[in-house]
Amino acid sequence: MSTSPIGSEAIPAGAGVAQMSELAPDESPYFNRELSWLQFNQRVLAEACNERYPLLERLRFLSISGSNLDEFMMIRVAGLVGQVQRGLATPSLDGRSPSQQLAAIREKLVELSQRQQAIWRSVQGGLAAADIHIADEQRVSPAAHKWLKSFFLNEILPIITPQALDPAHPFPFVQNEGMGLLFTLTRDATREQLIEMVLIPSALPRFVRVPDAVTGDGSVLYISIARMIQRYAEALFPGFTIQGDGLFRVLRDSDIEIEEEAEDLVRTFRSAIQRRRRGQVIQLEIEEDFDPAAEALLLEQLGINEAALIKTDGIIGVDGLAEIVREDRPDLKFDAYSPRLPERVREHDGDVFSAIREKDIVIHHPYESFEVVVDFVRQAAADPDVVAIKQTLYRAGSQSAVIGALIEAAEAGK
Repeated sequence: MSTSPIGSEAIPAGAGVAQMSELAPDESPYFNRELSWLQFNQRVLAEACNERYPLLERLRFLSISGSNLDEFMMIRVAGLVGQVQRGLATPSLDGRSPSQQLAAIREKLVELSQRQQAIWRSVQGGLAAADIHIADEQRVSPAAHKWLKSFFLNEILPIITPQALDPAHPFPFVQNEGMGLLFTLTRDATREQLIEMVLIPSALPRFVRVPDAVTGDGSVLYISIARMIQRYAEALFPGFTIQGDGLFRVLRDSDIEIEEEAEDLVRTFRSAIQRRRRGQVIQLEIEEDFDPAAEALLLEQLGINEAALIKTDGIIGVDGLAEIVREDRPDLKFDAYSPRLPERVREHDGDVFSAIREKDIVIHHPYESFEVVVDFVRQAAADPDVVAIKQTLYRAGSQSAVIGALIEAAEAGK
């Protein structure tokens, strides 16, 4: 939103600077950009607390808060960490140095994480009352246990590999947003102790849904992949006794700085994306009861200090709850909304060019369908009279129809 400079001629030049100089550092008239964003995410969490909303919609807001926070860490916080490492001390508009901003952010992050877990426990209880259960020891019936073990042995075990963490083996690379389990083991024959890591493939879903025919009582049962691996880990380590285990998750620096005048943008972006996958670790999230020796090992091998560590007594990777939101329970979601197709586009049988030729048109989302925009790009891609398409894209979804249309346009020489 912008405002017109009404009355600006009445403000003496430099007045703002003079007023700033009279303020103490903690009395800045400016909001800190990063802390303000965290306040925004608190408002997203407030939606997850709204008991007037259906349960799965509250879970959706909780999941969104998690993905928002992940991106904030990987981009905004990563940028501040980079400034501190380069020795930059240029203050932000509110007078905070990069290191001061990081300290304030860490404090807020702990509060946000605790609030997310409290909301999750509340929503989880409500879902259980509505017969949607996230598996714990009490909920897994013998029939479900049998199915889960078979699923683990046939679908999960073949694609996971324990990796020893000792001086004889290189520390495994943990990708951005990667999750893994550390197991503390004792060899039965020699009583030797060792630590093994099992990285959870990103291609696997975060949660597995037990078939309705197995539960048999009309209830829905989910179990996370991590909990399933922990539950049946004995199959991974024959000849060993499992002394303990712990789940962790890694976030890396994903900020990309691109020189727009680069000679080959495609090659530049490809290289930047490859570098991003191996960016430095910005945050390590672990369970509250994580083994201290395993925790120290992770911190050392990932090259971070405790300032980048978040401990939680609940679910790790809040964003993954989006998978449960897909459960087909209309009674636990907002009523479905069908946007209208603009009348003028409908009058021209969907021909967007004809509708625009008659008169300029504004499409108001979400009340009017975004499909009009998609159709517009598709028609432009196929129209021989269109020689170029120029538009700003922000967060194109996976398998985006818009991207598909633009590819077709490029292949047609546009």
